[in-house]
Amino acid sequence: MPTPLEAASLTTDTSTALAQTASTDRSFARGLMPASMPVQFLDDLGHRVQVFNDDYPEPSSQQLVAAYRAMVIGRRFDIQATALAKQGRLAVYPPSRGQEACQIGSMLALSPDDWAFPTYRDSMALVTRGLDPVEILAVPHGTAHCGYDPRASRTAPQCTPLATQLVHAVGFASGEKRKGRPTVAMAFVGDGGTSEGDFHEALNFAAVFKAPVVFLVQNNKYAISVPISRQSVAPSLGYKGIGYGIASEQVDGNDAMAVLAVLNKAVAHARSGQGPVLVEAHTYRLDAHTNADDATRYRDSAEVEDWLRRDPIPRLEAWLRHKGLIDDAFVALVAHQGEAFAADVRERMAINLAVDPMSLFDNVFATPTPQLLEQRAMLEAELEAEEASR
Repeated sequence: MPTPLEAASLTTDTSTALAQTASTDRSFARGLMPASMPVQFLDDLGHRVQVFNDDYPEPSSQQLVAAYRAMVIGRRFDIQATALAKQGRLAVYPPSRGQEACQIGSMLALSPDDWAFPTYRDSMALVTRGLDPVEILAVPHGTAHCGYDPRASRTAPQCTPLATQLVHAVGFASGEKRKGRPTVAMAFVGDGGTSEGDFHEALNFAAVFKAPVVFLVQNNKYAISVPISRQSVAPSLGYKGIGYGIASEQVDGNDAMAVLAVLNKAVAHARSGQGPVLVEAHTYRLDAHTNADDATRYRDSAEVEDWLRRDPIPRLEAWLRHKGLIDDAFVALVAHQGEAFAADVRERMAINLAVDPMSLFDNVFATPTPQLLEQRAMLEAELEAEEASR
């Protein structure tokens, strides 16, 4: 039986199979225009819905089963990380329960050689990519600026400033293209981030230079407490790519099958040299913005209950059971792997690490500024005074 981390990781064999699921016609039938309604394959109960066009081939059974496994493990990790924040083991944690289909689907659509440029909320995506969860949590744990090796994992540091990682993704992808490498960059952003200047600059640069980037907008309906209705009056955020000449689409972000189908094609489109793609995934953040937020102050329980009905995990599970691809034994096995994964995270995060307060000043500037040296001296004096008073 694979370990939980191996179960959540994307193997080379699986990547090869996933690449074969992309459409042979990599262009988008509607040109730049997204569908008038989000692309959907499964309804809220996991029943197959009528497909109004054949623009998106159905993902392979192998990819769908891998998505279910990773979604279950990813959610269990997210719940555990939320608990660690409440226990004081993490300074803060931005949960993403409810957004599993977006985060897992994005990783399964990539090859191991592609790059991811995540936001602070995309920890489940990084777990799916195979990064050590303790390294992912290093920043809120206060042990490192970035706990994992970006070059080795082909994953940029999780970005807290809104949308700045999009410019990085476009620049990196353009560089890879110039070197003749078939690398695609998956650039994550939330609905709030689409109002930032960096978002628009990144789209314009990517379109002009045909950078192989897929912009994934996870529209979870709130920019902290600001609802989407107060952020934009566009028909959907998916339309924001049109003005820059970018092929755009919107998808039901809680329908894992639809997310995979759209992102498979988007990645193939970008990799083939036809330019960037913008995909808006309509989803929902079931929990608060972070453990420091009280979501009941700006949304009511009826809204949350409505989105709970659209939970992406039971939705995909119902379809896979209907097709005979999984059974009770498989579901139980994956649940057990999720529990084992969470237990491992919990055990390793329970260790109190020895942290040098003076390390705060390391890796800030190559040559420390006078102000930084002054602050360092002040802290050093305070620590010496505290030690002398004991």
